[in-house]
Order: sequence, then C-alpha cells, then structure tokens
Amino acid sequence: EENMKLATVEDTVEYHLFLIPDEPRDPEKHKEILQKYIERIMTHFAPMLVPYIWQNQPFNLKYKPGKGDVPAHMFGMTKFGDNIEDEWFIVYVVKQITKEFPELVARIEDNDGEFLLIEAADFLPKWLDPDNSANRVFFHQGELCIIPAPRKPGAVSWLPSTPPTIPQALNIISTHPEKILASDSIQAAVNRRIRGYPEKIQASLHRAHCFLPAGIVAVLKQRPRLVAAGVQAFYLRDPIDLRACRIFKTFLPETRIMASVTFTKCLYAQLVQQRFVPDRRSGYKMPPPSHPQYRAHELGMKLAHGFEILCSKCSPHFSDSKKSVMTTSPLWAGFLESLKKNDYFKGLIEGSAQYQARLEMAKNYFQLSVNRPESSLALSPGEEILTLLQTTPFDIEELKKEEANLPPEDDDQWLDLSPDQLDQLLQEAAGKREAEPISKKEEQNYDLTQVSESMKAFISKVSTHKGAELPREPSEAPITFDADSFLNYFDKILGPRPHESDSDDLDDEDFECLDSDDDLDLKTQGTGEEASLKGTLNDLKSYMAQMDQELANTSVGKSFTTQKQMEPLSQTTSNNSDEEDSGAGGSVMTPVDVDLNLVSNILESYSSQAGLAGPASNLLQSMGVQLPDNTDHRPTSKPMQD
Repeated sequence: EENMKLATVEDTVEYHLFLIPDEPRDPEKHKEILQKYIERIMTHFAPMLVPYIWQNQPFNLKYKPGKGDVPAHMFGMTKFGDNIEDEWFIVYVVKQITKEFPELVARIEDNDGEFLLIEAADFLPKWLDPDNSANRVFFHQGELCIIPAPRKPGAVSWLPSTPPTIPQALNIISTHPEKILASDSIQAAVNRRIRGYPEKIQASLHRAHCFLPAGIVAVLKQRPRLVAAGVQAFYLRDPIDLRACRIFKTFLPETRIMASVTFTKCLYAQLVQQRFVPDRRSGYKMPPPSHPQYRAHELGMKLAHGFEILCSKCSPHFSDSKKSVMTTSPLWAGFLESLKKNDYFKGLIEGSAQYQARLEMAKNYFQLSVNRPESSLALSPGEEILTLLQTTPFDIEELKKEEANLPPEDDDQWLDLSPDQLDQLLQEAAGKREAEPISKKEEQNYDLTQVSESMKAFISKVSTHKGAELPREPSEAPITFDADSFLNYFDKILGPRPHESDSDDLDDEDFECLDSDDDLDLKTQGTGEEASLKGTLNDLKSYMAQMDQELANTSVGKSFTTQKQMEPLSQTTSNNSDEEDSGAGGSVMTPVDVDLNLVSNILESYSSQAGLAGPASNLLQSMGVQLPDNTDHRPTSKPMQD
C-alpha cells in the first residue's frame, strides 16, 4: 500500500492559478468565475494542447475550493513519468497563461519542490534556500517573480519577515509587481529550458513505420495519444501481463499492415531499446535481422503486445454509462463553439474526414482536460481502445491501400550520440555556455594561462559554511589580491586581539559580510598592534626560510620546477649561473615557478583520467575552462615540458 502511495507522488508536477486581486467575494460566484477561466484557458490553448502526445497524463485544470490560508483557485496535476520534456512544456504553458491573462498568478512545483529554483541554482541570491522559499516563486504577466526577504524584520513595510502566505504573496504581486521580478540570469536559466516552444513540440516527435494489426492502426487514427499508453504497457510489463500475450484475442497477427506511427522521442527510445522475444504461441513471427523491414516488424510486435496488455485488463462488457459522460456534459456545446471561434478547424469542411478527425481529438481532449469525470466513471486506456473498436468500423482493405503512400520515416541517428555530442548536451542541460568543439589550430595555440588564472580566481574566493564559490567567467574579471586583508587574516588566525571576544557567534551582518565577494576592510588599530603584527610575520618568514633550506635538496624539493630550471629553455641564462646555483650547499634559493607547477600537475591529473570524468576536468569545467583532448599518450611526469 505504501508503494502505491509513493507511485502516485513521484514524477508529478502541480500547478496553481490564482485570480488577483483576491478580494472577498461570494464563494459560489467565485467558483463560477474560475470555471469560466478554465474554459477560456483550455479553449485558447487547445490548438497547441490537443495534438500533444503526453507520456502519462495531459495538462488539465479544475476548480479547487479554498482551504486554510489557500484561497479557491484553479489547480492541475500531471504525472510526467520518464519524459521530463512534459514538465517543461507545462512550465511554458503556465507562463503563457499568465501572459495572456495578466490578472492571473501561477505557481508551479514538482515532487522535488521548487524545481525552477533548482534549475537556476547557480544564480540565486544567497539568502534564498529551501527553508525560506515557500510561496515566493510565481509567474505573473509572463515573467518569473521571486518575492524577496527583508534583511532585517520590518525593514521593508510591505515584505513579511517570514515566508509569506498565499494571500500575502498575491497582495505583494498586485501592488509591487515591478519590485519582485527575478534577475535576468535567473530568468535566462528558466527560459533556456523552455526555449523553442511551441515549435519545439514537432522536434520532440519521431515518425516510424510499424507493422501493426489493423485494429491498432484504426485506433491510433482516432486517438494518436494512445500510443503512449501502449508503449508504457509494454515497457512496464510483468510476467502476469505477458500471460495475455501467449495467445492474442484482440489484435490478431494475421491482420497486420504497414502504418506510420508518431511517437515522442522518449516513447520511441523506450520501445526500441528493450530486447524482447515473443511467445511462440502468439503468432508474431519475426523476419531475420537482415530483413530491410525488420525494425518495422519489431516495433509493431512490441506495440501490439502493449495494446493487448491494455485490453486484457478490462472486461469487454464494461458499463455503457461511461461512454456517454462527455456528450451529456453541459460544457461541451460552449467548448465546441469556442473552438470554432478560435479557428481550431482551420477552415475544414464540416463532415469531411479531416474535420471529423480533429473533432474526435477535441472530444478526447475535452474529456481528459476540461470535463474530467470522477475516476469511477473515467475510461481506462483499455476500455477506450475497446470502445473505439466497437463504435468505429474500419476496412482493412482500405487501410492496406494506404501502405503505398506512407510518409517517410524519421532518421533515428539521435539515439546514437557521439561522446562529443553527449558532452555538449550535458553542458547545455547544466546551463553552461554552449561548448564549441576545439579545432586543431586552437589546440596548438591553446593558452594554458587560462588554467592558472582560473585556479587563482578560485583560491581568492571567500568560502563560507555553504561551501566554496566558483568564478563563472575568469577571463572577464581581473584577479585581485589584497595584501592588507591577507595579513590581517593571519593576525586573526594567530591570536585574538585584546579587545576582541572569543565568541564564535556571528550576527546577520557578519554572515552577510562573509558571503560577499567584496574586499574585506579589516584595519589594525594602534602602533602597538602594528609592531606585534610585524614581529609575528618576521618570525613566520624565518621559519619558512629554514624549511625551504631543509627541503631544497630532498625528494620533495626536487619534485618542484623552479624558475632557474626553465631559463635554459628560453636561452636567457649562461651555464656559469646554472653551475653557481646548482651546488648542494648553495645559499641562493631559486624560487619555485608556481604557475608552471600548478598547470603541470593539473595536466598530469587530466591526462590520467584517460578521457573519463575526473577531478581536474570537473573543477576546470565548473569554472568555464575546457581543455582540448589529450593527443599525446606518452607517459610523462612533466606535461608542460613535453
């Protein structure tokens, strides 16, 4: 029972639409207004939503009565399963709803919580975290809004000191809409995921030829979206489901014909990637893999198993009362009239085959997304399939005639991504700048100072209890080092000043200071303190000099590259100077070339990864530095000198 409850929660997105200003009004009148909005919204977006193939459940809206601090509003919930694009398409739809209806405010979340904030995690203000983000993120007039928190309680009269309630949030949005807009970087991070809609819908589809029983071809002509239920039934099959496929009762193999089927790329991949051998008793015999239409036979066989499983889970004599729910709804006539006004039928002649096909799709869309009958009356996919087979006669010979004029299949090379393409997709999904492949010429002239400068920028950042900060664009920001602040930090580390407290407690202003990237202005006071500081630093330098002398001729000292060792490469020093400084007891210490050692060790680490993920590439990529592929496979301890 617990597993069943978990299954209803996972991979689910919820969306709420509120009407502002939320003035007190009669509950029944308010309900009537919201239901009118539902009809207007679903009708307005019908041309985009009707043909969409959903992985599990469609976008839908219903009236939700008020409860506690949450006023009555429009509510929808969609289980998107394995197709994450369904969730982001819903984000696009919700965003567009608030743009078309500016008096509406929307919030959206999934089982992970505020997933919009998760998407823009790299750009969020430091005060915002999961503990205080409740009821702060909304869409209004097509823009993403984040209600800020005051730095001090009562500092801003219109901002509550705690996370706002829904009524408080709606009031803030209606009275101060310009002050709560999310930053450009946050908006860009979210917009990147929904970029390209609604045209992107077509790019997410895949058309393939399938050798299918005629009954399935007829059903998919009427209900293209049922392909998702068929694929899911096959993909999630269990041994009990397969018992129904030992001998087919509904979709006989001898009725198979070639047809063109439209999948989403997610559904197509789920169907293709599974290996499956049909039961010998089923009658679904496969041609050899070398057969030119082997893929079509395999896809059709798998899809037929899914449809047979769906039909096996329901009785063919289910209640006829379920069939008439939609046609008796008082909303249907008004909904159909609204579709006509919005040019849903694209000028098709009423009664034509294309007109009837769009009408059937609209009826199905209305049933699932607008009318939404109680679950006890809703048709299961299997019942819907059997109803269509009973009420929609089809001619196998007519369907066979269409085989000669099937549209071409789509290329499925996108299933086999190269490592470079996969890396680019992962970087784009992570919100990084689009990575261009490094050319051979760029590899030869690659500037390794990017590595050194990026690491310096990383080291110079201030870390807090929340972790280290990564410089996003090291090439754009100059690297600065404040020596005074550095020395003052040493003073604090070596011992507290007489007037300072030993308490570890920091107030809010201290945390705000530490979170900032600005230079810290900590100045010593008094000549006595300055003298003490200088004495401490002189002692420290003395200790460090002694350590350098002891380590210079050990294996540790020799493992570092010094500046003198590099001079013969540039031919700027004479042999005499090398001999003077190379003695075992030489008093002159040659400084270590920090940049060279840093880059050399990073490149050694990168080379040892052998093209796989590792600490060097992960750290550099997080700072926006992309190293070219390693083409020198010789073992080396000093990549820079090679």
